[in-house]
Formats: sequence, structure tokens, C-alpha cells
Amino acid sequence: MLSRRSVLASALTVAAVPRAKGWAASRMVSTQDLALIDLLTWGATPSALDEFLTLGRDQWLRWQLAPSPQQRLPFNVQQQIDALPVSHHTALELGQAFEAQGRAANKIADPDARIDAKKQYQKAMAEMARQASSAFILRALYSPDQLRERMTWFWFNHFNVYQAKGIVRVLVGDYEENAIRQHAMGHFRDLLMATLRHPAMLRFLDNADNKAGHINENYAREIMELHTMGVSSGYTQQDVEQLARILTGAGIDFRPTDPKVKPEWQPLVVREGAFLFNPARHDFSDKVFLGHTIKGSGFSEIEQAVDILCAHPATARHIAHRLALYFVADEPSGALVARMAKRFTESNGHIPSVLDEMIRSPEFTASLGTRFKDPVRYVYSAVRSAFEGRLIVNPAPIQGWLNRLSEGLYNRLTPDGYPLDSTAWSSSGQMMARFDIAHQIGSGAPKLFSRPDEVTVGEITVPQLQQGPYFEAWRTTLSRQTRTALEKATSPQEWNTLFLSSPEFMS
Repeated sequence: MLSRRSVLASALTVAAVPRAKGWAASRMVSTQDLALIDLLTWGATPSALDEFLTLGRDQWLRWQLAPSPQQRLPFNVQQQIDALPVSHHTALELGQAFEAQGRAANKIADPDARIDAKKQYQKAMAEMARQASSAFILRALYSPDQLRERMTWFWFNHFNVYQAKGIVRVLVGDYEENAIRQHAMGHFRDLLMATLRHPAMLRFLDNADNKAGHINENYAREIMELHTMGVSSGYTQQDVEQLARILTGAGIDFRPTDPKVKPEWQPLVVREGAFLFNPARHDFSDKVFLGHTIKGSGFSEIEQAVDILCAHPATARHIAHRLALYFVADEPSGALVARMAKRFTESNGHIPSVLDEMIRSPEFTASLGTRFKDPVRYVYSAVRSAFEGRLIVNPAPIQGWLNRLSEGLYNRLTPDGYPLDSTAWSSSGQMMARFDIAHQIGSGAPKLFSRPDEVTVGEITVPQLQQGPYFEAWRTTLSRQTRTALEKATSPQEWNTLFLSSPEFMS
């Protein structure tokens, strides 16, 4: 079974994926299964349908919920990601390099030269974020572990950081890969701790400035309000203050050596990459947090607080509700959320177990085909549908489309992340923009297949979405109005545009 899955994954290369003529008649997914595949991936494709039919529903779900480390991106996609310099440097290395560049620019005596050097510094930081977004898009489009990629986006949005704040744009790629993706299908506690120890989060929510005698409550408040328990869950302002004191000393240090501290504090220094817990900046007084007494001891206070938060019933409910909101409905049933929260608690926050509870629920099954696509899901699914079997070499237009639809990667200014409810993305302006993007994709989107430094655009290949078993799987989902509109299309480009902007494709 593994070798078959590997073969299917490797089919996403420059060469088109061939299909047997009898596939549509003899091997057709049901409408419900099509909706399931489309929801748990970044969009149903011919190879995704083939993989589902080959593995069977239960095995396919097991593969997605417990992705094998042996699964890899297609070779030519991995080559593109490996060609991005941001892929080869840790957050510590990037932070050291860019802090040095910033200091050097500030030391230039000539005013004009200093201004130019600062512009180059800003441009170089923006390039790091651009490369990170390119890698994210390529993984979303081509990874065989599609549910992991869906969850990577979900958790990044949940633990949101904004790229334009300070040096965050330099760190965002490492944050996404090592704090989020690595733990996206693991245990929630590990995920929370990974984000807490990452310099992108510590800078974005100002905990790098939080020290004894100069308390900054920003991060403590958002951990409780957004990341764990949720608003109106019973914590008080005193709990926020106590958590902020617990978090003092957790910060960033790009220097190659440990800080100089008192000899008795040296064993309490905790360092991992760019993360530094500096006991000289920590408030060692005892705290009372959510009714629990935490003795002043250093970094272990943070671990105790995280344990308390992850075990709190409000956290289980909040995470369960967010997942159900993302996958099931704008107003998920209380019964579903309660069962998911119970599974969260019983499994010690094991994310795949909570997802499994949701996927096997009658509420989830009843909702299939009804969840309106947010911009990221819409764009990715349209691109995957139109261009499977072709290698995208320039993801920049995709990022541009997401920016136009107000859901650009790393561009959410506030820590709450982008809205998960469909009403946020269904305005008339959104629909007009989607129609235009559908037209660009349906007409071949040649810039996706031309490198940014190429002067001329290569030959345009128009997708043939109306041909083959892929559309046959979709056909039964279409309303009479949509089928009538498609029948009146006068060209493949127009047909593609109408299909990709249809209500059925957007759900």
C-alpha cells in the first residue's frame, strides 16, 4: 500500500497524469466522498480521487490523520523549495545575519548611503518572507499529506504572527516550518510550547520585552484569550498579570554566547536556537495562576502554566469549537463541540484524535459540500484542479490573488488570525474578485509557469476541466442553473471560468 501511495504522490510532476479511458465508468467516487476529499485537502484533483479509490475511505483517512514520514514532496517540487535560501537557515542564523546588516546600515555616516542601505535591508527582509510564502504555497499544492497542510494553515492562523512587525518577516518561514507544521498533527501542548519558544511569536506579541519590573502583558493575554481558553472562559485580569510575570525572561537572543548571569543562575539559563530564558530578567516571586500556586523557580514555571492551560476544560472547548468552525459550520452544534472537547481531554490534546472524532460525526457528514471556501482554500483548490500534472515555478501570482482577496499569507495584522466564518468572505466584492481570478486560472495563468526573471511568457495551455473523470465526479453536484450556464460557454476559457466561479465549486 505504501509503494502505491508513493507512486501516486510522485505523479505530481511536470508530466501530465494519464488516466485510463474506463476510469470514469468503473471507478467513480460518490458525491459525499468527493466533498470529503475536497474538504480535507486543498482541493480534489484526479490523482486525489484515484488515491482515495485505491486506498478506500478508511485507509485514506488513516493516511491523512497519521501521515507517514516516508511520504515526500514530488522531487521537482522539493528542488524548488531547496533552491530558496530561506530553506537552509535557522531562525538563529537568519536573526544574526539580519541584525548585523541592520547595525551596519545604521553606522553608515553618509545620510544618502545610510538611507539606501536601510532600503536594501528592508528589501532583503521582505525577500525572506516572499520565499517563505513560496514554499508554503508549493507544499499546499503538491504535498501528499494534504490534511497536515490544511492543519498547518489552521494552526498558523490560530497562532498568528504578522510579517511586517520588525524582524518577524525574516523568521516567519522557520516559525511556520518548525513551530507549526512539525506539530500540526501532534499534541496541542507541544504545539503551544513550540510557538511560545519561537522568536517570531515572542517578537510579535512583545514578550521579548517582558521582564521583572517592566511587565508586558500582551502575550499573556493572547495566550489565554486566543491560543487556549478563549474569551469569556472564566480567567481574570489577575490571571493575565500572573501569567505575564511567569513569562518574564522568555525572550530572544541572537548572540552566539549565553548571557552573563550570577553563578547561581547559570543552571537556570534555557537556550534553544534564538530562544533564551534569561533568569536575570525573570520575576522569581510565587504566583497564583488560575487557582494554582506556582513557586518561583524559573523556566519550569512556564511549563507548569502551559500544563494548567492545556488541561483546562475551557481550552478543550475552545479548540474543539475552532476546529468545528473551520471544517463543519459557522455555528457548529454544541453536541459536536462537546464530543470533540471530550476527545481532546481524553487524548491529552492529540490533534488527530480530535479530528477523527469530528470526521466520524453525523454533523460532519451532513455538512459535506456546504462549507463555503475562504480565499485560501478557494484559490488553492482552483489551482490544483486546473493545473495538476504541471509544475508551477512562480507562486507569486497566487500570493497576489490571496492578497487581493484579503487573506494574504502572513498578512493578518492582529493576533486573532483571519476569520473562520463564511460570512467574512462572501461579499459582492469578494465574488467579483473571485470571478476575475477564476478567469485568469481558467485561461491558463501563464505567469505561474514562467520564472519571475523571464521577459517573455511561454506558451499558454488552457486547462481542460470539462474533460475526463474529474468533471464526471463533479457533474452530479451541479445545479440545473450551473449546468445550463456551462452548456452556453463558447470556449474552454469561458467554461473553466464559469465552473471555477460556480456556487458548487466554492463550497
